[in-house]
Amino acid sequence: MDLKDQLKQIADKINKFKDSTRTEEATKNAFVMPFINALGYDIFNPQEVVPEFVADIGAKQGEKVDYAILKDNSPIILIECKHWKEDLDIHSTQLLRYFSVTSTKFAILTNGINYRFYTDLEESNKMDEKPFLDINILEIKDNQIDELKKFHKSYFDLDKIITTASTLKYCNEIKVILSNEFKQPTEDFIKYFVPKVYDGKATQKVIQQFTEIVKISCHQFLSDLITERLKTALDKEKETEPKITEPAPKESAIETTAEEIEGYYIIKSILRQDIDSNRIFYRDFQKFFSILIDDSFRNTVCRLYLTESGKYIAFLDEKKNEIIFQLDSIDDIFKHADQLRQAVKSFL
Repeated sequence: MDLKDQLKQIADKINKFKDSTRTEEATKNAFVMPFINALGYDIFNPQEVVPEFVADIGAKQGEKVDYAILKDNSPIILIECKHWKEDLDIHSTQLLRYFSVTSTKFAILTNGINYRFYTDLEESNKMDEKPFLDINILEIKDNQIDELKKFHKSYFDLDKIITTASTLKYCNEIKVILSNEFKQPTEDFIKYFVPKVYDGKATQKVIQQFTEIVKISCHQFLSDLITERLKTALDKEKETEPKITEPAPKESAIETTAEEIEGYYIIKSILRQDIDSNRIFYRDFQKFFSILIDDSFRNTVCRLYLTESGKYIAFLDEKKNEIIFQLDSIDDIFKHADQLRQAVKSFL
């Protein structure tokens, strides 16, 4: 079983048992130890994994970090654990103290769901305040799995990880800045664009006018980029993927449009992280286009109404009544990603 499958098993276990996991020790046993094991380390081998690893700090003796992963009898990774409900933001200082008195280059702070990876990029032997890798097991991305593999026992290479850690750290910080600017552009961000597209003087009134323009432009740019990448991926997939449904009888007035198929693939791409894509089907009807799990009407994720007079996406409530939202374009389906995922979770 590869790492991705093992992480999915851990995520399923978290979703199933977290509400009954009431202590920090239970969090370690149920969620953290399987994670360490998934990285290839034998949790029952004291030469590889040491629980309650002693990290004495000056005159303060008996300080212990929850786990230390060893290589050649030296710690290479320290792991400090908290209960799964704990906010990790208030606990990094404790791990920083442990880091400074050991020879390790990596430290992980976790609540069994979030894993924050630290090193000493800014000052040697002093743990950075910000992690270079921050993973949520329940929402892990493929590129994060690739980074996580570097910590696997079979591939662990200190120099390679240090090299990529620096890039990851600053890439993450830049992405946060861009995300914030795209959501709510600052005046400095707006001022960068105004002189490039506006010939007049950049007065405060002009800046205010361009605030919304920049925000709309950023949203459209991201939407276009996602659509372009999606279509490229789907074109490749269509070359190999078998036809999902039986064609409608010739006497039927049903005609599946290219836009409906595009809608199906957009929804499929959204749901890939939550469910095997082979379980996602569509059925076309005269009045609407349905997305189903396991090709069952009882598992209707949503319905699409894509006509010349308007575009809509509909979700079914507990009484099978439709809750309808208007779509300005087919790309607006992305705005309903959370509702789509929630609908799927109700069938799993």
